[in-house]
Amino acid sequence: MPVNSVRQDELSREVSKKETLVRLYRYLFRYKKDLWVVAFLMAVTVSISLISPLFIERAVDVHVAKGDWRRLLLLGAVALAAYVIFMAGTRARTILMARITNQVLLNIREELYAHIQTLSFHFFDSHPTGKILARIIGDVNSLKELLTDSVTQLAPEFITVAGVAVIMVVKNPLLALAALITLPILAAGMFFIMTVSHRRWQVYRKKNSNLNAFIHEDMSGIRVVQSFAAEEETREDFYQLSGQVRDSFVYAVRLADCFGPLVDITWGLGGFLLYFIGIKVVGVDKVGVGTFLAFSTYLGMFWNPIRNLASFYNKLVTNLSAAERIFDILDTPAEIVNRENAGSLPEIRGRVRFEDVTFAYTDEPDRNVLEHVSFTVKPGQTIALVGPTGAGKTTIVNLISRFYDVKAGNIFIDDYEIRDVTMKSLRQQMGIMTQDNFLFTGTIRENICYGKPDATEEEMLAAARAVNAHDFIIKLEKGYDTEISERGAQLSVGQKQLLAFARTMISDPRILILDEATSNIDTHTELLVQEGIRHLLENRTSFVVAHRLSTIRNADRIFVIDGKGILEDGNHQELMERRGAYYELYQSQFGS
Repeated sequence: MPVNSVRQDELSREVSKKETLVRLYRYLFRYKKDLWVVAFLMAVTVSISLISPLFIERAVDVHVAKGDWRRLLLLGAVALAAYVIFMAGTRARTILMARITNQVLLNIREELYAHIQTLSFHFFDSHPTGKILARIIGDVNSLKELLTDSVTQLAPEFITVAGVAVIMVVKNPLLALAALITLPILAAGMFFIMTVSHRRWQVYRKKNSNLNAFIHEDMSGIRVVQSFAAEEETREDFYQLSGQVRDSFVYAVRLADCFGPLVDITWGLGGFLLYFIGIKVVGVDKVGVGTFLAFSTYLGMFWNPIRNLASFYNKLVTNLSAAERIFDILDTPAEIVNRENAGSLPEIRGRVRFEDVTFAYTDEPDRNVLEHVSFTVKPGQTIALVGPTGAGKTTIVNLISRFYDVKAGNIFIDDYEIRDVTMKSLRQQMGIMTQDNFLFTGTIRENICYGKPDATEEEMLAAARAVNAHDFIIKLEKGYDTEISERGAQLSVGQKQLLAFARTMISDPRILILDEATSNIDTHTELLVQEGIRHLLENRTSFVVAHRLSTIRNADRIFVIDGKGILEDGNHQELMERRGAYYELYQSQFGS
C-alpha cells in the first residue's frame, strides 16, 4: 500500500452515484416507523399547499363575484385552519427528521470508527492521521443536510411539482404547456452542471483533507518545528495548502452557483409565456380572473420547488463525494481478522513456537523480511532479539501479537495456532511495551489503569511500585490524580516511560514484549526499571528487542536476527565464546 503524504491527493475509486445514494439511504430506512410518521405529515402539508390556490380561485370567481361575504368569511376561516395545520405539520416533520438524521450520522460515524479500528498497521502507516480525521468528522458532518433534505425537501417538492403540473393540465392544458415548456432547458443545464461540478467537489475534498493532515502533523511535531526554527517554512506550506483549498472551492462553487440563475431564467421565461399565451392566444375574456390568479400562484408553487430541487441537486453534487470517501474507508478490508470458527484462547503458560515462518509486507509481497524461521521458547524464558536495524526483530514480536499474518508457516502459543483463536483473547494475555511512550489525556491513575480498567487501587499501586514509578508520582502535587496531556509535557521522558511500563504491568500478562522499551530512559532510571521488573519477568515469557546489549546480558537466550532469519542463538556467554555476529556487535559497543 503506497504511502499518501499530506501534500498528495488521495486516490478515489470511480463509483456509481446511484449505488452510493442507495447505500446511504439504507441507513435512513433503518428508521422506517419514524419515516412513516414523517411521510404522513408530509402528505398532509403537501395536500394543504396544493389546494390553497383553489381557495383563492373560488373566493374571487364565486364568492366575490356574487357578493356572498358570509361564505367568503367561512372560506377564509377554513383556509386559516388549514394554514395552522400546515405550519404545525411542517414543524413536527422538521423536528422528527432532524432527530432521525442525527441518529443516522451517529450510526455512520460509529460504524466508520469501529471499522477503522480493525484495519491493519499498513493502513495507518500509509494514511496521515489528519486525513482519517477528515473522513470521520468533516465528511460525516457533510451528509447532514443531504440526508435531511432527502426526506423533508426532495419528496414533498417532487410531489408538489407533480401535483401542480397535474392540476394545471386539468384546468387549462394550453396554459400549463406555456408555463412548463422551459423544463427541458432546465433539465439539460442541470445535467451538465452536475456532471462537471461533481468532479470539482471531489478535488475540493481532497485538498481539504490535505490541509487537515498537514495541520495535524504540524501540531503533533510542533517541538521539532520550533527546535529547527522552521515556523516560516511551515507557514509557507500552510498558506500553499490553504490556497489550494480556497482555489478548489471557488472553482467548484463557481459552477454550482449557476443552478440559481438557471432556475430563475427558466422560471421567468415560463411566466412570460404563461401571460403571453393567456392574453394573446387564449384571450383574457375566456379565462377568469380567479383562474389567472390561481395559475399565477401555481406557477410560483411549481418553480419554487424546482428551485429547491435545484438547491438539493447542488447539495447532492457537493456532498456525494463525502459519502464516497466514507464508503471507500468502509470498503477497505481488514487484513487481520478472526477466523470464522476462532475460539477463545484459554489462560496460557507462555510457550511460543515458530514453525517454518516466512513473512513479507503486503505492499512488497515479493520481498521476504523473514524466511523459514523456526524456534521454540519455553514458558518463563526471557528471549532477547538483537541485530542491525531492519533485520526483522520488531517483525517477529509483531507476528507473535498477530499484528500481521505470516506469509507461510505457523505460530503456536501453548500449542494453539494463533490464527485459530480470537485476537482479543490473544492480546489480552500479552503486555506490549514499545519506545513510543504514548499517554492518553487524563490522570495518571487513568493512564495506568488503561491496561486493566477494573483494576483495584492496590493493583494500580503495586504496578507503579514494581517499575519504580510510585516515588515520583506521589511527589507530584495531585499524585495519581495529576492531569496529563497525551504529550505529558510536565513529565520527563523517563517518567512517561515508567508510566507506560506500569500500564503494561498492571494487566499481568503471560507474555511480555519489550520493543526498545528502555531506549528513551537514562541509565539511572533504567537501573530502577530493571530492578523493578526483574521479579515480574519470573514465570513470564518475555521477548526483549534491544540495541543496548547491556540490557539483555542476563537473558536466557539471545537471538541474533539478520539475513531474514536467526543467525545465532544462545546465551551471552555462549555467543561471546563463539566470536560470531553477537561478539562483533558487543565489541562495537564496549570494545575490549
